[in-house]
Amino acid sequence: MATDYTGAGFGGELPSPATLLRAFREPVDPARRDHDVLQSAHELALCHEQRDRALEAAHAADATPDDVADWTHHIDKIDMRREELVARIDDWVAANIPHRAGASLHTETLGAVIDRMAAKWVVAQRALGNNDGSEPARVSKAADGRTRRRAVAHRISEDRPRRSVDPEAHLQWYRLAELADGYKDLITEVAQHRRRLPTW
Repeated sequence: MATDYTGAGFGGELPSPATLLRAFREPVDPARRDHDVLQSAHELALCHEQRDRALEAAHAADATPDDVADWTHHIDKIDMRREELVARIDDWVAANIPHRAGASLHTETLGAVIDRMAAKWVVAQRALGNNDGSEPARVSKAADGRTRRRAVAHRISEDRPRRSVDPEAHLQWYRLAELADGYKDLITEVAQHRRRLPTW
């Protein structure tokens, strides 16, 4: 692994917190240099959505023992895919992010950090009612031509009055913001040669 790091900004080569959070909700541009990280982040969010639905189905009152076994097997397959995606991020870090020798070693790999953020992002979305599957997200084009998805739960109309955010939703979004701040601090420290990411 290289020992010099010349990146600038948030983490130089690492995606910013805003870019990472955007990747959780929408596919990423394949031309980006960090495409593997962002695409893996997007797929991790999808895995956590599927995992939450599978857990709900397994714990449903009408679930039979065979249903529970099937859902448990499905959850195991999702978790195996999550491990693959985390490893894909960590492999990208090992190949693309040089670290300064002697910098403090972070306790988690970047893949593990992003997996935790994806899980919390799904919980926060569900707390607002955005991942219940009842309505698809709206797709629109931004001024720069990029596709943007907006959750329908945020739309206000005559037939849907403005909803107040309940305390649980506020708590989940606050926790997600804390994780995003921690991620920002981490990649800033990597860029400033003060921290290195494990690549095991």
